[in-house]
Amino acid sequence: MSSSNTTIGGSTATVSQQLLDTMNGTSSSSSSSSGTSASDLQSTFLQLLVAQLQNQDPTNPMDSSQMTSQLAEINTVSGIQQLNTSLSSLSTQLSAGQNAQAALLIGSTVLAPGSSAAVSSGNAPQLGVTLPAAVSDVKLTITNSAGKVVNTLDLGAQSAGTVPVTWNGKDSSGNTVADGTYTITASATTNGQSATATALVASQVQGVVQQPDGNPSLSLANGKTVPLSSVGAIL
Repeated sequence: MSSSNTTIGGSTATVSQQLLDTMNGTSSSSSSSSGTSASDLQSTFLQLLVAQLQNQDPTNPMDSSQMTSQLAEINTVSGIQQLNTSLSSLSTQLSAGQNAQAALLIGSTVLAPGSSAAVSSGNAPQLGVTLPAAVSDVKLTITNSAGKVVNTLDLGAQSAGTVPVTWNGKDSSGNTVADGTYTITASATTNGQSATATALVASQVQGVVQQPDGNPSLSLANGKTVPLSSVGAIL
């Protein structure tokens, strides 16, 4: 489409048809204005400003405070776009750094959320519990495959964080439990009220899996895949 110029008022100043279309909202590109960059908006604004200054009524000049406010708004849009770009770049760098850190854990043993512990010849894995807040009392309950409680480890009052727990592979009577897989359950109370507690079981890290959101997860020897952020301790 050819670009024509229009004379405003009785002056010799002219404004391009494209600029008039933008002012009147009749431009064919107005439907995609949401995708206009801040630099394009700023350029258009400056063109409008020059046209307005050239054709303003001397007896009723433009309000300079409004012009300043409009320009500040455009600069704010530009700043937000630059900030979004910077944050996106930073997020990518952080994800890459997390994946590199997770890869260093391959072959290591970690305490991670889990509900089962395998016992062989009386040897039980390291256990633990993670607490988002301090509690008055916390317990780990160990149940066999038949659903019978074989032992309860009372840890008493604990502060927020990860609490490693060693189970000697014996029941509450001091007898070594049979080989097999046992269920581990954590429970906690604060002043008689139920509180949040998550059981942890030690397992070796075998690999790193990247999740759809870019965050890494650890593939463990016990068959579980857990987020890197959920690891309570590295043993």
